[in-house]
Amino acid sequence: MAPRRPTRAIAERSPRRAKGSTPPVTKPRLWRVCVLHGPNLNLLGTRDPAVYGTTTLAEIDAELARLAAAAGAEVRSAQSNVEGELVTLVQAARGWADAIVINPGGYTHTSVALRDAIEAVALPTVEVHLSNIHAREEFRHHSLVAARCVGQICGFGAQSYYLGLYAALRCVEGSNRVRCADPEAAPQE
Repeated sequence: MAPRRPTRAIAERSPRRAKGSTPPVTKPRLWRVCVLHGPNLNLLGTRDPAVYGTTTLAEIDAELARLAAAAGAEVRSAQSNVEGELVTLVQAARGWADAIVINPGGYTHTSVALRDAIEAVALPTVEVHLSNIHAREEFRHHSLVAARCVGQICGFGAQSYYLGLYAALRCVEGSNRVRCADPEAAPQE
């Protein structure tokens, strides 16, 4: 089954509409996804290819843009090695994005500030990792940000980002909005 294309319509409103007049015209609006890359991800393609692969960050961003456009969406990507800059980018996403896809890199395991920012903006957020963090060193097994995300995708190389984008778009298109928007609303198993 082919994925459904996310759509949203925004009505152009006039101050008052006369009775019996034509309804407001709607125009489609793109879903917007903020993609954030944490520390050292600017080195992709050359940093430990056995773990992280040979795909560069620029190639990942280009493919995300292509996939988003094909789905009727838009992505804006940013990378930072600085924790505070990533927090600022998460907070700024609240003003324009419908969802966030984030690879916090090493901050996955250490950043309470990033976790709190994700919680504060209340946007559906998908955590992604190129490698399977659960199959690596013990200290990488726990993610501080995962509890504030709608899901985590890891271990599929660059595909983790593409799957993360798909998951984020599915959350914002409405078919699973409540569960995706509020991790605490998910049914307990």
